[in-house]
Amino acid sequence: MNTLDKRDKLKTTMNKSDLATRIAEKLQISKKLADDFVATFEELVTRALANGEEVTIAGFGTFSAKERKGRVGVNPQKPSEPITIPSVVVPKFKAGKALKDTLKGKRTV
Repeated sequence: MNTLDKRDKLKTTMNKSDLATRIAEKLQISKKLADDFVATFEELVTRALANGEEVTIAGFGTFSAKERKGRVGVNPQKPSEPITIPSVVVPKFKAGKALKDTLKGKRTV
């Protein structure tokens, strides 16, 4: 069992730094270059969504921004008092077929 396998079994969450480390190991590049890659990917996807674009990675999924409509809610401190919850734009991710199939065990990585 290599160190990557041991780390996978000990942790249940991968953070940004872990992702960069795994990219660096997989591509045999410096951790700094992998950090830059992750930061650039995050920036470009965020900028695209803010500009109303969708980002599609074939087989993996689609990142998009959707408007959640405003509604009337209840003030938790005063349940008899209704409050207006405004519309807001939220990020959305729709998994692609290859990702879904992998998670269902129909494909291997």
